[in-house]
Amino acid sequence: MALQDRLDAFKADFEGGRFPIKPTKEALDTMHRATAELIASGQAQRAKKAGDAAPEFILKDPDGKQVASRDLLAKGPLVVSFYRGVWCPYCNLELQALQEALPAIAAHGASLVAISPQTAPNSRKSERDNKLSFPILSDVRSEVADAFGIRFALPEALVALYKSFKNDLPTFNDDPSWVLPMPARYVIGRDGIIAYAEVNPDYTHRPDPSELLPVLDRLRAGKAA
Repeated sequence: MALQDRLDAFKADFEGGRFPIKPTKEALDTMHRATAELIASGQAQRAKKAGDAAPEFILKDPDGKQVASRDLLAKGPLVVSFYRGVWCPYCNLELQALQEALPAIAAHGASLVAISPQTAPNSRKSERDNKLSFPILSDVRSEVADAFGIRFALPEALVALYKSFKNDLPTFNDDPSWVLPMPARYVIGRDGIIAYAEVNPDYTHRPDPSELLPVLDRLRAGKAA
């Protein structure tokens, strides 16, 4: 099943009240309004895009080991997925889809990392629960997300709703500021230039990992994406 089909099925079940947490109409209205406002802000269009130089980063994996984008790019292209956290079911579905695509990504000579603002223990939980064999990197205070232009502050109404859902982002992220990255996926060429960018302020919509493979084919052939 394509990733978006999985996401749509989950959304239908959640909004239809088929999970233990049954959102009220007011809660759904709050979530939909926050997404609409983020779309209307135009921030996604101002984020890093194909043709831009990718910000370099050095982040820690769950074991405290530093992972540098420059070192990964020395080996080949780099696929980067920014996601919100282990608490987000849409993000977990995306991570699982990326894991399924990992053999094809690796066959193209590329590396894959996921980046989230959450703490190392939560990253370990992401890896364990989703059976991942690629690293989850902790972006403290979403500073790398900010460099890519995708960090945003949650509106007050959404903060209050998340608190009622026990989505305590300050604890998950060890950051009191209630900020998140917009879900985003990048392919960075060995030259450090972004070859593919997909940023969506609607967290319920994610591109299928299969979209990465033609980009990696072009990079392998030495052609511009």
